[in-house]
Amino acid sequence: MKATYIDYKETNSFSPSLIRYLEHDPQLEPFISYPPTLNGFEKLIKNKKTLADRKILIEVLKEQYASILSNNKSSKVEKNIELLAIENTFTITTGHQLNIFTGPLYFIYKIVTAIKLAADLKVKFPETNFVPIYWMATEDHDFEEINHVFLSDKKIVWDFEAKGATGWLETKTIIKAIQEYTGVLGLSSNSEKLANLIKEAYLKHSTLSEATRFLVNGLFKDYGLVILDAGHSKLKKQFSSIIEQDILNQNSFKQISLTKKELEKAGVEIQVNPREINFFYLLDNLRERIIYKDGLYKVNDTSIAFDEINLKEEITNHPERFSPNVVMRPLYQEVILPNIAYIGGGAEIIYWLELKNNFDFNKVDFPILILRNSGLLISEKVELKLKKLGINFTYLFKNLESLKKEWVINHSSHILDLKEEREEFTLIFENIKSRVTQIDSTLGPSTEAVKARLHKAINNLEKKLIKAEKRNFTESLSQIESIKNKLFPNGALQERTENFGLAFVENGDCFISNLMEAFKPLDFKFTILS
Repeated sequence: MKATYIDYKETNSFSPSLIRYLEHDPQLEPFISYPPTLNGFEKLIKNKKTLADRKILIEVLKEQYASILSNNKSSKVEKNIELLAIENTFTITTGHQLNIFTGPLYFIYKIVTAIKLAADLKVKFPETNFVPIYWMATEDHDFEEINHVFLSDKKIVWDFEAKGATGWLETKTIIKAIQEYTGVLGLSSNSEKLANLIKEAYLKHSTLSEATRFLVNGLFKDYGLVILDAGHSKLKKQFSSIIEQDILNQNSFKQISLTKKELEKAGVEIQVNPREINFFYLLDNLRERIIYKDGLYKVNDTSIAFDEINLKEEITNHPERFSPNVVMRPLYQEVILPNIAYIGGGAEIIYWLELKNNFDFNKVDFPILILRNSGLLISEKVELKLKKLGINFTYLFKNLESLKKEWVINHSSHILDLKEEREEFTLIFENIKSRVTQIDSTLGPSTEAVKARLHKAINNLEKKLIKAEKRNFTESLSQIESIKNKLFPNGALQERTENFGLAFVENGDCFISNLMEAFKPLDFKFTILS
């Protein structure tokens, strides 16, 4: 693959606040720890105070990897798990829900960014070790967000009524979705390889958590990616004192609410809002919010309730039953991992800015925030069409009508732009206005009104000229629309909808190695891969 890089601004797909973060806006400095630069990493590594119990972390990972590591004792994954015992080993973490078949492309891009950043930092700081981590959001309960995948133009759905944490869902009902997915892959050695991996992941593992670990490990094991399910009681126990104090005193609500106000003053759009209590209660088929009502801590929409004494006992005895929500999960992550960077999407980076005060309050180091690499995959066939049409890659990020209009203007044998005529009319009316106001100053507004009507008429005439010329390029414009819709499904970036499956079929294992080569995590450029 050939990589072309453009600024995120040029894509018209990322928020102004994110662009400000990437450009190191001084107004955002109070909401971060260190900037996303090599110098920032050097300072954080030097000052990092690790709270994680490395021994317990390794115990949990070995338990979770037991069946996988038993078949591959010398794997890079196992070596990276062992490295976590060393004080100068740090993690580079990304997290995501358990989308079936990995979901949209950006799931893959997140993980590749984490792996590549870990490798780049090792080159820069050879005496330090960096382990890439994929944090599985096994406790998330929004099944409708993860139960489908788009492969080409086909939506494939795992259709059944699910309750509770998605990581605990049994995979026995997913076979129809697997058949549809593998059917779209076609017949080739690469499609067979991916189909076999998918089948083994979901048909030979009983839960979605286990299936996702097997699938992601199958794709990334050669790069040493370590996959963590943080729902383990031994890990939650390290967080239990914060769970207790936060529920009883609403600390996170107070701290994040203060930060929200400061961010709003700085002109940053707010992504998430804290609740008074930012934990769910977790049981089989149940993940519901904890609320304080009538002097009791109640589990919403259930009969479960605790007074303060019983709540403390429950947290002590069963910390795994307390599931952090979106604003507390990052804090939990940094307590149990020796982490120095979090890889997230644009909206994630901005909502992390809301959390710095809460980290400081709990005396937990805040990681460096890294925007995941984004990309656009362009097949050889589509690239040849673009060359024939004379369309530059960057033009693809314009909206469809603007793209068509510019293409027609640039390829027409006629001058369709009436810009010169508008400028001439402006000069003429300045002269007219000067003359009439010398006679009667009240006629100035009348002259401006006539000028405005004529400008409107010229604009309408220009639109009609372009519309008429478009009819002469019907075939080419139809091709442009087809390409635009294929590369930007529903008008959004390809990575937010399309699954990686067909790209893997086309490129095999080289798909991921090409991404590894092309992505440059600290350059912060949008990557077009053709």
